Amino acid sequence: MTPATARGTTPGRAPAAVRKVLAQTVRRASSQVVALSHRLHANPETAWEEERAARWTASLLDDLGYTVTPGAYGLPTAFAATVGSGPLHVALCAEYDALPGLGHACGHNIIAASAVGAAAGLARVADDLGLTVTVLGTPAEEGGGGKIVMLERGAFAGVDVAMMVHPGPVDVAEAEPFAVAHLGVHYTGRAAHAAAYPEQGRNAADAFTVAQVGIGLLRQQLPPTTRVHGLVTRGGEAPNAIPERTDGRWYVRAANLEELERVQARVEACFEAGALAAGCALEIEPESPPYSEFRNDAELVALYRRNAEGLGRRFAAPDDPAARMNRASTDLGNVSRVVRALHPYIGIGSLPAVNHQREFAAACATPAADAALLDGALALALTAADLGAAATARGSR
Repeated sequence: MTPATARGTTPGRAPAAVRKVLAQTVRRASSQVVALSHRLHANPETAWEEERAARWTASLLDDLGYTVTPGAYGLPTAFAATVGSGPLHVALCAEYDALPGLGHACGHNIIAASAVGAAAGLARVADDLGLTVTVLGTPAEEGGGGKIVMLERGAFAGVDVAMMVHPGPVDVAEAEPFAVAHLGVHYTGRAAHAAAYPEQGRNAADAFTVAQVGIGLLRQQLPPTTRVHGLVTRGGEAPNAIPERTDGRWYVRAANLEELERVQARVEACFEAGALAAGCALEIEPESPPYSEFRNDAELVALYRRNAEGLGRRFAAPDDPAARMNRASTDLGNVSRVVRALHPYIGIGSLPAVNHQREFAAACATPAADAALLDGALALALTAADLGAAATARGSR
């Protein structure tokens, strides 16, 4: 595995003939790739439940000549698909989970389809460029940390570069995702009749009220690189019964894992204050391992940007408010600590709609989105080809 610290800075370039083959192959596969995107979009499945999405995506890769392993690394909705046998190992990450209640409002249908589109092109040139190409079907990015589980189980062992492209309202080459902790919060009190015997109750809903007031006040003293947000998923059973059990889900984000640890401790103190004030028991459990901040690789960013601009893509200015999707979070961040990684955003022409809105979900299956996913697929394929060409040139010297 290539250490994350061994990062090159001199972009290479694949031969013109290879670039032509990639463009032609991605274009020929476009109808299949777009059909996959629309099929995933019409059948959203949430984290760890992506049975059809994993099967449909893996099946298309099988048709493209990849050797497919379903249920890879002990995860029923993961897969690994490989072609080529070269010394430079490139992994394309295919996400396909949807958001509860919002469907593909983050556009993971486009992520999966663009990975398959890139894989279609690279299958034609992998051996010529000294590449091994693996497409990893990575479940549960939306809170489950599928890539972290796969990383721990060896999915990225021997991988030199991990790549994907994420839809957003505008193009952004360099990702800057937050580290994030996903917390399940549970209060247990005591039920009682709210009118006849209120003094015998211990109100688990009041515990959340106190905690949320504390978090709201805490935000005044938190660094600007942090975010704290969440919701109560269970607030009680009946208005005339003191709630004895309440549940919630909270995210704490920070610039890096070190800052996250400090901020998370202060947020958890607010939940403890709620328990103390309401006389309730508190349980906080992680819903997944913490996601790390993302570590960009300068060479990969430069290669992708050049290739995307060559396809006519135009990148937003750093201060463009629409570009803030690059400050979300991703479980590819953990991978980027040990493998060179690329996570650009490709604009789908959705404005004023932005990620995690129903209007953005609708925009992820439009002609503009289809064109963007094909551009993203080809830009990823060209970037992988450039890496292979550069590695081959270095090896021949």
